[in-house]
Amino acid sequence: MNKRLYRWPDGKTLELGKKTLVMGILNVTPDSFSDGGKWNDVDLAIKHMKEMVEAGADIIDIGAESSRPGFSPMSASDEIQRLEKYLKPILEACPVPVSIDTFKSETAEFAAAAGVHILNDIWGLQYSEEPGLMAEVAARYNLPVILMHNQANTEYNGDIIHCMKAFFGDGIKIAIEAGIKRDNIILDPGIGFGKTCEDNLYVMKRLEEIGEIEGCQYPVLLGTSRKSFIGKTLNLPVDERMEATGATCVVGIMKGCDIMRVHDVAPIVKMCRITDAIMGAERHG
Repeated sequence: MNKRLYRWPDGKTLELGKKTLVMGILNVTPDSFSDGGKWNDVDLAIKHMKEMVEAGADIIDIGAESSRPGFSPMSASDEIQRLEKYLKPILEACPVPVSIDTFKSETAEFAAAAGVHILNDIWGLQYSEEPGLMAEVAARYNLPVILMHNQANTEYNGDIIHCMKAFFGDGIKIAIEAGIKRDNIILDPGIGFGKTCEDNLYVMKRLEEIGEIEGCQYPVLLGTSRKSFIGKTLNLPVDERMEATGATCVVGIMKGCDIMRVHDVAPIVKMCRITDAIMGAERHG
């Protein structure tokens, strides 16, 4: 595991490398693919956040815009308008770091100014409509940023892992040039984004290769929770994919991933803890 210790001005901390971290998903959207509309009320959102933290979530990831397959991006002003009634009360009530799931720099700026701790960018600092701007926000506020692999289609010119690593290399270059510290960069293979079902399974098989980019090792976040490749592989509806999600998390831990982004925090935390114990076990006597 990658060892890092993050500290923020509000006193919150996050340690990577001691255990697998679990990021609880808190969607305040009406249309997310698996839980849209369930938490788009402030009191319900705070209640669910507290439930996830009590179940063992180390980070809470807030999303105000669905990134389900085929989604149409909303404007930054609309995203901020949806987010603003939730963000401050969640930040005040949440005892663990909070990340914001957005690829728009204006939304990231709003969230960073409000006190969010991590930026989670599904376009890996390479959103074509505003190149470089997200990186500037992360650098200005000295925030960790999650660079997710993404592309507009499922065509790859050569080995998919090599293509993904090239994408990460480009994102890391943008980050460093903007002034983001290398220790503030986290990678995400983007399971379910710009990939076929078969691609997702193959990337899972080779996850151990993702974190090393141009001789430097980076922490890896894995987000497989309830995703369609599970449903297609096992012919399961969204609400019956928890156990298979857990299996992907176990595989991810065994292949060196550091953070699991999930909806079903309580059971996945248990799976992570026993996998950590097995992977760290030593024989005595």
